[in-house]
Amino acid sequence: MSTLAHTMMTAARSSESGIAGPGELDRYPYAEAPGADRVGAPAWEGADSELGRVGRRSAGNRGRGLHGQLVQQLGQMIVSGDLGADRPLVPEEIGQRFEVSRTVVRESLRVLEAKGLVSARPNVGTRVRPVSDWNLLDPDIIEWRAFGPQRDDQRRELSELRWTIEPLAARLAAGHGREEVQQRLADMVEIMGHALAQGDGVTYARADAEFHGLLIQLAGNRMLDHLSGIVSAALQVSGAPATGCDRPHEGTLGHHSRIVDCLASGDGQGAESAMRQLLTVHPEVERVVPAPREH
Repeated sequence: MSTLAHTMMTAARSSESGIAGPGELDRYPYAEAPGADRVGAPAWEGADSELGRVGRRSAGNRGRGLHGQLVQQLGQMIVSGDLGADRPLVPEEIGQRFEVSRTVVRESLRVLEAKGLVSARPNVGTRVRPVSDWNLLDPDIIEWRAFGPQRDDQRRELSELRWTIEPLAARLAAGHGREEVQQRLADMVEIMGHALAQGDGVTYARADAEFHGLLIQLAGNRMLDHLSGIVSAALQVSGAPATGCDRPHEGTLGHHSRIVDCLASGDGQGAESAMRQLLTVHPEVERVVPAPREH
């Protein structure tokens, strides 16, 4: 096994035990068990009693203390519909209920405003915005939707979006001779193979996320590269499958290998076809888009 593969697999196993692992893979945090991020505060009474509910910690707010935890809780409540559109959010009340400072509340609401979830206006205050105003491409919102009532819509929409982005990226990547990136892609396939043989789903998933992110970067299109975070979020949201990659087997590994081979030979059409086949391995995706036709 290569040093890179050993490092990634060690880091993945360390993350399962709660110990920080070495290397770049720390950039790929995964959702933790519910209950890990409770802000020590009572739930809001009455219709808002669910505000004390603790969900998963998203990648965007991981490790940010009370500020990140408050963003997480309020964001989840808004996305789930527990805090409906046009609902006023009173900073003083939030601070009292969650026992956090005015500064924490203010900064948390600013983050939510940047995501399009709330708006703050003079003489009106801070209110929840309708879904049409949300930044649905934000990785946090993708995760919150994936674990809320909209999870089925989120899976379908992610699948459709990836079907549009990744085959094109694979075709464009074949025209770029960045050998170091292509080698990195080959390394990811090697790591995935070792992980598959050992039944190590965590390492497989991390290498898979790295593979797809690198492929989009290799395409050399800055606008596609800007969307790479969406693909990473789709792959990192556990329990919300977007492709067959989250259920690894020899077939998915073979499609990844074929993509790498096509990139090395400059076969853009072959790389695009292999990516489409990879994205239709999962039955849910196959219901969303038709299987590719071979020419």
